[in-house]
Amino acid sequence: MSLNNQVLDRPISQELPYVEANLSYLIPMAEKPVNYTYEPPAGIPRTNATYQTYKLPIYNARSISENISLDKEGFAFTGHRTNVRDFYNEDEVRRLYYPEAEQLLKEVTGATKVVIFDHTLRNAGKSSPGENNIKEPAKRVHNDFTAKSGYTRARLELAAQGIDNDEIDTLLQQRFAIINVWRSIATPIQESPLAVCDAQSIAPTDIVAGDLVYRDRIGETYGVTYNSKHKWFYFPQMHRDEALFIKCFDSAEDGHARFAAHTAFEDPTSPANAPPRESIELRTFVFYPA
Repeated sequence: MSLNNQVLDRPISQELPYVEANLSYLIPMAEKPVNYTYEPPAGIPRTNATYQTYKLPIYNARSISENISLDKEGFAFTGHRTNVRDFYNEDEVRRLYYPEAEQLLKEVTGATKVVIFDHTLRNAGKSSPGENNIKEPAKRVHNDFTAKSGYTRARLELAAQGIDNDEIDTLLQQRFAIINVWRSIATPIQESPLAVCDAQSIAPTDIVAGDLVYRDRIGETYGVTYNSKHKWFYFPQMHRDEALFIKCFDSAEDGHARFAAHTAFEDPTSPANAPPRESIELRTFVFYPA
């Protein structure tokens, strides 16, 4: 199974069913955007960025899922049964889900090496900042890494896993990508589903590097400014035995998709009493054959 090598034999078009929803875009600004991951010192705003919403069509990509690839559109989708029973159990996630995802990514991408370095649980009903690590869905158009931070985060995380500098240098000289593996962990998702933007529709001038400030370091992510050419897709009613792959960085600069923006959104077809979305995303380094 190699979603990576499949070719889209017809254009993704407006023939697909869609919903219209508000997506929140970064308003262009003169200074570099800054976002704090924690409550900053008194007098400093949590962010200096401002956002504007645009009502846009988000197309149901289920019928074309087999024709979408990480290398062309920057995202992909597959069925995948997991043996994890409780995704809120940290040990079970690391012991069972990490190896499952590692093997799945090798099958999907043809990678020779996969390193999973982070995961995030999202559930607005259980999120309690400062008390647990569960977050709410992120409802701004963004990409998790930049052309710069893809390398800096890779070096940081590979060193943290005990890999020596010489091997890290060798790994980072070959093609690698940062791919998120996104999944529902409870009932089929109705509230705050995830939308992904076709990387081919994003112009280099649409992405804006911003600082993401942690207590112990500063990362860098992309905010995204509005472009009417952006093409948005989602996979409605995702359930536990399905996985969505999102490419957040690719070191290759030869025409492969490099950055697929994404955001949670308010689905107008969601029932008013829909349970909060429960999801997990893994962040992974994928190393391609040299």
